[in-house]
Amino acid sequence: MTESPSPTREVRGSHRAAGLLTLLEAVAVLGFAGFYVYEMVTGATEDLTRAATSGALILVFGLGLLALARGWSHAADWPRTPTVLWNALLLPVAWSLHESGRTPVALAVGVVAVASIAAAVSAPGRREREPDESGESDASDGRGDVS
Repeated sequence: MTESPSPTREVRGSHRAAGLLTLLEAVAVLGFAGFYVYEMVTGATEDLTRAATSGALILVFGLGLLALARGWSHAADWPRTPTVLWNALLLPVAWSLHESGRTPVALAVGVVAVASIAAAVSAPGRREREPDESGESDASDGRGDVS
């Protein structure tokens, strides 16, 4: 007999989209961390310390992305800024991949980054979801009461 925390925590389409895209990114990043582990186990790397450090750093980012995806799945407000920041940092990565001749990968990274930014920005915040005491939504034209 548990109730949902509040009706304002409804998971909407933009929350789902942002969560799924962030989860996709987390799986990809964790896959790269697994690749570093594979390189270390098979002895394919010449510098074990560098591979371990890179793998650990990538693992931290992957776990962070999983936390963001979980936040989106619970319609939380806090994942918006880190999601936008992470994906904004992926845009130069996509450009670099394009310049190095990996255009299909660059397009995939760029499209997912732009879609994630759009989903994060379009997800309604708490103020846009919570009605005030009079029952009206607080998301008017943004100017507030000027009288």
